[in-house]
Amino acid sequence: MYLGIDVGTSSLKALLSDDKGNIIDSESCEYPLLLPKENWAEQNPDDWFNAQVKVIKALGKRHDLTKINGVSFCGQMHGLVLLDKNDKVIRPALLWNDNRTVNECNYLNNVVGQSKLIAWTGNIAFTGFTAPKILWIKNNERSNFAKISKIMLPKDYTAYKMTGVFASDYSDGSGTLYMDVKHKTWSKKMLDVLGINETQLPKLYESYQPVGNVSKQFAQLTGMSTKTKVIIGGGDQAVGAVGTGTVGDNQLCISLGTSGVVFASCNHFAEIASGAMHSFVHANGKYHVMGVMLSAAGSFNWWRKEILHDHDFKALEQEINKASATNLYFLPYLSGERSPINDPNARGAFSGITLSHTRGDLTRAVIEGVNFGLFDCLKSINAIGISPKSARVIGGGSKSKAWLQNLADILGIKLHIINTSDGGGLGAIILAMTGCGEFKNVEEGCNKIIKNVQTFTPNAKQHRYYLEKFKQFKNLYQALKK
Repeated sequence: MYLGIDVGTSSLKALLSDDKGNIIDSESCEYPLLLPKENWAEQNPDDWFNAQVKVIKALGKRHDLTKINGVSFCGQMHGLVLLDKNDKVIRPALLWNDNRTVNECNYLNNVVGQSKLIAWTGNIAFTGFTAPKILWIKNNERSNFAKISKIMLPKDYTAYKMTGVFASDYSDGSGTLYMDVKHKTWSKKMLDVLGINETQLPKLYESYQPVGNVSKQFAQLTGMSTKTKVIIGGGDQAVGAVGTGTVGDNQLCISLGTSGVVFASCNHFAEIASGAMHSFVHANGKYHVMGVMLSAAGSFNWWRKEILHDHDFKALEQEINKASATNLYFLPYLSGERSPINDPNARGAFSGITLSHTRGDLTRAVIEGVNFGLFDCLKSINAIGISPKSARVIGGGSKSKAWLQNLADILGIKLHIINTSDGGGLGAIILAMTGCGEFKNVEEGCNKIIKNVQTFTPNAKQHRYYLEKFKQFKNLYQALKK
């Protein structure tokens, strides 16, 4: 069997598969999100470890865990985990959605300079990235900064607790802003800016490479075998893309989760001079370009639950199908925005509301606004010569046929739904199977396991209409920009 562990923001989920990659069982465990101040988001790394032990033990009540050949990880990116010389957690981890680092990002982008950041790392500074978090600790918690012995990402901590091996991978390392993405190495110049050194950082591996075995201590704690190989895995977006089969050159997947992601895989490193998109290493050992919206399904859930207080999704979808959002606009920047505008001060807005508009019209406008944000990311990807003809779509929003048809009409490309919704966990299993020799490479595993099951084709007339409406969407953001 094979085990995939997905270290998420709200919970840790473990998927168990047979030797063909078929999911045979799963288990999950939730843990708290700490919000001590406005714009802060933290978690206790030991909550991840305890959840990991709990789900594995639960699976052990139903399966012989000694038959697990390999295990791998999918993890929330950018989080800052700090250990002292005794391997004790120094403070709660700062998460990907922690936005306290505006001043540090301004320093990196404007004083150090975006051109230098792109030359050294391939990317510019965003509040979610790890490097600004390290600077924040240095600037605000000097005593904690002085204690740092090991710097990890969330899934690296769970792997470390399982193996005792201090390791990370290139896909997750890409989101730190102190890794040279193009050359797959820690950036000495960025480490100097941050005031840290390479001895505090883990050894880097490809996401499908074994880094060790389950330790004796962890085996005794959970019932696993010390013969089980541990494959390091990767960041959630890259591993999730593996779980959709988006691993070939010029392929695209879109995630309609709380945040929205437009992910294009490519065989070569793509330098993005504007820094509008992220250019990272892929979990298959190649590269990818990615745009991230902070509020995609998050915008829709806010509208549906907080404003409408309506939990009947099917009824809302019927309203959407009947509605028209002509001359009605919604800016989906409810948490600021990352890609491609990189504006933490951006704010959401409705524009063009009249007495004739219905609840359904406004709901449709919310969906159109989210889809315009995704289109904005895709256009930035197109601008560097990557032009996929179709995309696979995952996430909660992909359950809505009305949403998917509107997205196809706006993007102007075919959208596919696939035969699995397991995403990151399945991607981790494919990496584990590759690392254990079941597949010769990640691509082979994806081709054998993942298939299209439904397709949404764009309406050419609607696409032309939305091209014009998108121009007004962009003008509206500029007009309201602080």
